Amino acid sequence: MVTSTCPAPLVLLTALRAPKIYHKFDWSRGTIGAAVSVNLALYGLTAPFAAALMDRFGIRRVVAVALTVIAAGSWLTVWMTAAWQLMLCWGLLVGLGSGSMALAFAATVTNRWFTARRGLVSGILTAASASGQLIFLPLLSWIIDRYDWRPAAVTVALAALAVVPFVWLLLHDHPADVGQKPYGAAEFVPKPPPVRGAARRAVTVLLSAVRTGPFWLLAGTFAICGASTNGLVQTHFIPAAHDAHMPAQAAASLLAVIGVFDVVGTIASGWFTDRFEPRRLLAVYYALRGVSLMFLPLLLGPAVHPPMIFFIVFYGLDWVATVPPTLALCREQYGEDSAIVFGWVLASHQVGAALVAFLGGVARDTFGTYDVVWYASGALCAAAALMALVIRRRAGGEVAVA
Repeated sequence: MVTSTCPAPLVLLTALRAPKIYHKFDWSRGTIGAAVSVNLALYGLTAPFAAALMDRFGIRRVVAVALTVIAAGSWLTVWMTAAWQLMLCWGLLVGLGSGSMALAFAATVTNRWFTARRGLVSGILTAASASGQLIFLPLLSWIIDRYDWRPAAVTVALAALAVVPFVWLLLHDHPADVGQKPYGAAEFVPKPPPVRGAARRAVTVLLSAVRTGPFWLLAGTFAICGASTNGLVQTHFIPAAHDAHMPAQAAASLLAVIGVFDVVGTIASGWFTDRFEPRRLLAVYYALRGVSLMFLPLLLGPAVHPPMIFFIVFYGLDWVATVPPTLALCREQYGEDSAIVFGWVLASHQVGAALVAFLGGVARDTFGTYDVVWYASGALCAAAALMALVIRRRAGGEVAVA
């Protein structure tokens, strides 16, 4: 069973930033951006501990509890009347729940169930994150425009609860649970015993990883990845399109189209990762993303025209294509601890996203436009491309800093 690694509540956070909620509560973009930044930061910071908890209690239990927490956070927003309640429900609860099913989940499943085609598998699992955006974003936008944001929150809560029985019945922790060997393995692999001290292990692995150069380079590039995707486009594209007099539902539909091509691009990236050097792939991905963001201010307008469609397709192909090569580099360098290390790298991704989600809103409130944010993000992507090239693969599959 494949579960989305970036649950639909993050999509609802995008929908909540539509103009209707600004008018309802008279909150500034900076205020809502702060709540979103809490969600994005916790989404990342929870991941390494969730990976360790999966080693202790199993994937199924962790994911089932996480979905329940997401449902609770979504449901409680129905009664919110103040900004601190948005931060508590969507920032804290949904952030913790979604972080427990973050990309560390994909790393854990890939490591346990596959020894061959890991790049392709990680691409497919990562692409599952786009399915929530693809399915829910237009629907939730329509509900908000037609009714209100509260029915949209209830919809996400019910959707999260509906998945719990399927997770419990169909999601297995290890191939040995069903008498199978990992895909591509030459022989049967017994299920390892539970690893106790999840929090201590997550911190211990971090303390070991921070002593290595590749960790900082991967964390730095992935922080820029988060800043230029979740923090920037997912958070501020709809408000920026609204500034350009584009209807909110049209802008939400464009984000959904990004989700379509995200699936294609990420699966293709996984296939490439099995065949090409991951660092070079990362450099190409970041460079192309930076160039596309530099052109976006020229494309925003009241109508959806062909150049904007081209941007959406191009950007969508690159949205999370960085995940399979980043995960491959973590695996090569850190072995059995790679899922937890990748969780910490993901934490940097979300911290970068959180900073831009907040600072982007502040920049808009200060300058009255998002242009400076688009240009700055393009420059950051260029820096990430250079950082990726500094990581070199040693003979034998190890990674070293050039």
